[in-house]
Amino acid sequence: MRLKLVPQDTNFDFFKHAKLTFGASVVAMVLSIGIWLTMGLNFGIDFLGGTTIRTESAQSIDVGEYRAVLEPLGLGDVTITEVFDPTFAADQNVAMVRIQAQEGAESVTPETILAVEEALRGLDPAMTFPSVESVGPKVSGELIQTALLAVCAALAALLVYIWLRFEWQFSVGAIAALVHDIVLTIGLFSLLQIRFDLATIAALLTIIGYSINDTVVIFDRLRENLIKYKQRALRDVMNLSANETLSRTLMTSGTTLIALIALLVLGGDVIRGFVFAIFWGVIVGTYSSIYVAKNVVLMIGVKRDWSKPSSGGGTQFANIDA
Repeated sequence: MRLKLVPQDTNFDFFKHAKLTFGASVVAMVLSIGIWLTMGLNFGIDFLGGTTIRTESAQSIDVGEYRAVLEPLGLGDVTITEVFDPTFAADQNVAMVRIQAQEGAESVTPETILAVEEALRGLDPAMTFPSVESVGPKVSGELIQTALLAVCAALAALLVYIWLRFEWQFSVGAIAALVHDIVLTIGLFSLLQIRFDLATIAALLTIIGYSINDTVVIFDRLRENLIKYKQRALRDVMNLSANETLSRTLMTSGTTLIALIALLVLGGDVIRGFVFAIFWGVIVGTYSSIYVAKNVVLMIGVKRDWSKPSSGGGTQFANIDA
C-alpha cells in the first residue's frame, strides 16, 4: 500500500485567496527588510574577523566544557568545532576554537590568545596549540562581497536557465519566489539574532537550489498542460498543474524536513544555524513555489501557440495570448 500525503485527485483552488496569500508575502518581505535594516545581522567570525586556535589533546573533547571555561573571559562569539580525521591516532583529539575580533581591535590580541590557552589548559595541562590563525577586517569584508556575488550569480544563472527552458514570464516568477525565500530567511535570522556566517550563505544557496527545483517541477507540468488544454483559462491550467504535482511537492518537502529535524535536535551547536536556515527555507520555498511564482506568472500572462510539434519533437511557441 502506497503512502499518500494527499488524495490522488485533488482540486484545490490555489488562487481563491490569491490577494491574501500574495499580499501576505509582500508584507512579510517588507517587514523582513525593515527588521534587517533596524536590527542588523548577528555576523559570525567569518564576516567580523577573529582568530582560530587549533587545539590538540589526549583527552576526549567536550564542547560544553570548552565553552564553560572560556565564558568568563567575555570573548563574545566563540565557535568550538571538533575535528574528525581518519588519519588521527586514538589519543589525538583536535578542536578548532574560533574567537570573534574584539571591538576596536584589528584582531584578537596576543594577551587574549594567551588567556584562552591558559583557560583550556585547565581542562588538560598537556594540551597543545599547533596553530593560531587570524582573519582581519579586510579579509572579512572581501568574504562579504564574495558571498553577495555568489548569491547574485546563482540568481542570475537561474534567471537565464528558466528563460531558456521555458519563457521569460516563468523566469520572472521563479526569481520572484527565490528573492522572497532569501529575504524572509535573512529577516528571520535578523529577528532571532542567529549567527550569520559563511555556513548560512551555503544554506541560502541550498535553499535557492531546493526552491527552484520545486518551482521547475510545477512549471514543467504547467507547460505540458498549456499545450494539452488549449481552451482552458490560464488560471485553471495553473490550478490543475499545482494539484497534479501537489503529492510530489509535499512528499519531497516532508521527507526533507524529517531529516532536518533530526539534525536540528542531534546535530549540535556547530551546524544548528546552517540546518535551521535550510529547514526554514524548505518551508518558505514550498510555499513560494505554489503561491508566489504562479501568481507572478498569472499577473504577467503567458503567450502560447498550439502549433504542431516540430520534426525534432519540440513545441514551437508563437505570440498568441492565452
